[in-house]
Amino acid sequence: MIRAIITGSTGMVGEGVLHECLSHPEVESILVINRRPCGISHPKLKEIIHKDFYDLSPIQDQLKGYNACFYCLGITSLRMKEEEYHKLTYSLTVYFGETLLAQNKEMTFCYISGAGTDNTGKAKNMWVRVKGEVESKLLSMPFKNAYMFRPGLMKPTKGLKNTLTVYKVLGFMIPLFRLLFPNFVCTLKEVGVAMINAANKGYDKSELEVKDIVDLAKK
Repeated sequence: MIRAIITGSTGMVGEGVLHECLSHPEVESILVINRRPCGISHPKLKEIIHKDFYDLSPIQDQLKGYNACFYCLGITSLRMKEEEYHKLTYSLTVYFGETLLAQNKEMTFCYISGAGTDNTGKAKNMWVRVKGEVESKLLSMPFKNAYMFRPGLMKPTKGLKNTLTVYKVLGFMIPLFRLLFPNFVCTLKEVGVAMINAANKGYDKSELEVKDIVDLAKK
């Protein structure tokens, strides 16, 4: 059974992953760590409100006993300098992962990266390069398993409150986009179910493109 820690549940992707976890029979318990309440109550769910994600020492003892992390915390690089984006994306993620490893040796770590991420170190685009650094570092850490999820355009899950405005406006076009660009479009439900299946069943790739996410969600 999966005992999962989820970050970013007050954002669109994290909320969607949490939604799938709450209804999935293989997920036994869920811990969400947020800076503000997610506003969801469920028998499976425990929430910790913690303001400083760069210092988890006050709550580290509460992070024990979990075997999966679905890391959905992220921020756009738009109008952001590389130093700041690197701190919020690389430094924060790696610190979080190291803290969880210290408490849970048998943890599977699933990271929401992004379509087009390049972890060869050769990328010129800033966000691609930084996300690639995160991927490389996570894959080098002694997790039981680590999976880098690279979704592109995602069809939002109906009824969730944190759907980004652009998805609300263009949502009716997503089925067409998926038909035209099947390797770039998936659903938020598929992302959530694929993460659960990765933690529960594993997968033969550590870097999951859209087609891999869709495939893993069917298993």
